[in-house]
Amino acid sequence: MPSEYRYVAIDENDRSLSVATGTPPTPGPGELLIDVAAAGLNRADLLQRAGLYPPPPDASPLMGLEVAGTVIAVGPEVNGWAVGDAVCALTHGGGYASHAVAPVGQCLPIPRDFSMGEAASLPEALLTVWHNLFQRAGLKAGEKVLIHGGASGIGTLGVRICKVLGAEVYTTAGTAEKCEALTSLGATVAFNYREQDFEAELTELGLNNQINVILDMVGGDFVQKNINVAAPEGRLVSIAFIRGFEAQLNLAPLLMKRLTLTGSTLRAQSFAQKAVMVEEIMTTVYPHLESGAIRPVVDTVFPLEEVERAHARMQEGTHMGKIILQL
Repeated sequence: MPSEYRYVAIDENDRSLSVATGTPPTPGPGELLIDVAAAGLNRADLLQRAGLYPPPPDASPLMGLEVAGTVIAVGPEVNGWAVGDAVCALTHGGGYASHAVAPVGQCLPIPRDFSMGEAASLPEALLTVWHNLFQRAGLKAGEKVLIHGGASGIGTLGVRICKVLGAEVYTTAGTAEKCEALTSLGATVAFNYREQDFEAELTELGLNNQINVILDMVGGDFVQKNINVAAPEGRLVSIAFIRGFEAQLNLAPLLMKRLTLTGSTLRAQSFAQKAVMVEEIMTTVYPHLESGAIRPVVDTVFPLEEVERAHARMQEGTHMGKIILQL
């Protein structure tokens, strides 16, 4: 077991962050203990820090949903993993730490030639993209997909996965530079939402009523526009509502076009559901990670002690890809 355990604590009074020391976790049945080299930031971490996204009762109270590192202990009932293996994993909290446990069904091998920072960028985005676009929305090769928030960790990886798996990708982002980067990742067109109305732009391109699948983390006034541009039998999936949970909607197109409106959060799903996602990702996506055809975008790497700066960068919304904590 590790001799030292460091983790990020939240001050209950002012919600500031600091690195503390304590007793390391131990792996239970079906779990790995990971010596963490890097941890990925997610917007859910900011919400948890603010007290707006409490962890499930059985989860670690610490922030951090994804890590990469080396297996240093294996719990009972674990097969296929050994001490010394390189691993990236979706944790059940507790990733902002020098050591973390993860259910074995949520652990993935680190793809060839990936840095620990790149590997830590994978688990949350991979499972979110796979579940929502492919399991829930049933995206198929040849279909048109619109991904909002294209410059996020989920968005950048989603654009690349969809392109490699044969979809025609459209996306939105907040600057011309981000839009240019997204077209280099494989988007057919990236719309600058600060200067362009994506509904009007798609209509001008002759693509109104032709978008088969939409992944939306924006919400608010984007919801009506999504409904308007969706193709008959279109599937619209919401995973966040950055512009608000409420919107005034005309739902007539829902009937006329036979649309499906759905949504999900990853953390609320069971270990068994996430294990199925991992199995399908290993079959369908991992060969493209191993070949280098799909690679995450890392924006910035901060030492664990600079976690406040890392959170500030995410809060600003100027990043492109994943923000990483390095240990």
